[in-house]
Amino acid sequence: MTKNIIESRVLTGDHFITGDVACTEGALAAGCSFFGGYPITPATEIAEQMAARLPKVGGTFIQMEDEIAALTSVLGASWAGVKSMTATSGPGFSLMMEAIGLGLCTETPCVIVNVQRTGPSTGLPTQGAQSDMMQARWGSHGDYEIIVLSPSSPQEIFYQTIIAFNLSETFRLPVIIMTDEIIGHMSEKVVIPKAETIEVVNRLKPKGRKDRFKLFEPGKNGVALMPAAGDGYKIHVTGLTHDEKGYPVMTVEAQAEMMARLTGKIRNNIDQIIQTEEFLLDDAEIVFISYGVSSRTCLAALEMARSKGIKAGFLRLITIWPFPDDQIIALAERVKALITVEINLGQIHREVKRCAGGKAPAYLVGHPGGTVISPERVLEMVKEVL
Repeated sequence: MTKNIIESRVLTGDHFITGDVACTEGALAAGCSFFGGYPITPATEIAEQMAARLPKVGGTFIQMEDEIAALTSVLGASWAGVKSMTATSGPGFSLMMEAIGLGLCTETPCVIVNVQRTGPSTGLPTQGAQSDMMQARWGSHGDYEIIVLSPSSPQEIFYQTIIAFNLSETFRLPVIIMTDEIIGHMSEKVVIPKAETIEVVNRLKPKGRKDRFKLFEPGKNGVALMPAAGDGYKIHVTGLTHDEKGYPVMTVEAQAEMMARLTGKIRNNIDQIIQTEEFLLDDAEIVFISYGVSSRTCLAALEMARSKGIKAGFLRLITIWPFPDDQIIALAERVKALITVEINLGQIHREVKRCAGGKAPAYLVGHPGGTVISPERVLEMVKEVL
């Protein structure tokens, strides 16, 4: 540790900070040591906080020439052996799509934060939306599985950033946090616990004979051990279809084997990955389904509905991808209606309808962006359904 390192990674205590700052502090608490980024509203504050904090805790901040370079620098830093991260918003997220695919193919752990704003294109740069949700799942080309989280408060984004790093390290892939301008710029009390109480997961590194090591050979949970470049192991990393050693193999059989590995480590560990939160579902006849900032709308609407004698419930999606199919299928089999609430024109609603499969009607309370949805609008939909 050099003399200029004067700050603690974990600033234990009660803070009144924005979601963007809380995200930064969560990353540092998780052990992030590299940030490669490019400023963009409304994610710039994450880069600014990282630029101020990282050098003081022994980390590195680099402002790259664009978002493409930002994410590729993050992938490179991860292979150098450090936990790495970037943050962006709509147009920058679009530019990162190819490198997200590269990170998935090369099984490179890192964290990507998208502070969503209203689009498409430049849109309303300073106003929030939740309209990149499908892009987060399907934005890069090819088949793959990915993990995407959605926080609903500055306090939660602190913890979800830690969880994102832990999942990334556990399953060796980029993990995306889909927050938004409203949560990012919202100031609330954030409690940061003592460092020793925070669960931090680090990637498993190989031991033993280096001449027998295979860079992409799955372990018991389907995830390969990951050395850093310079550890003495043979490392060959490519976006081409490759075998367990990492070398290109241009055959249909090699593609099938690689894809089984990339998708299997997520699909076979769904129970460890998916998180949701349930409110008053036991006797619910109408269920709200939402995530992120729109969850706050649903909690208010839930209280209003219950005060009027309406048996409403709420399923909050913390993990967006993989999608909690089984939970929603089970709900559709016993409730009168499902209502999706989101600041877009129905992206996650499509998934809700798919899972409902006609067993229960599914309705959307959506908005094209720029403001939050009021609980009164949700209650109006409830009245229409009844």
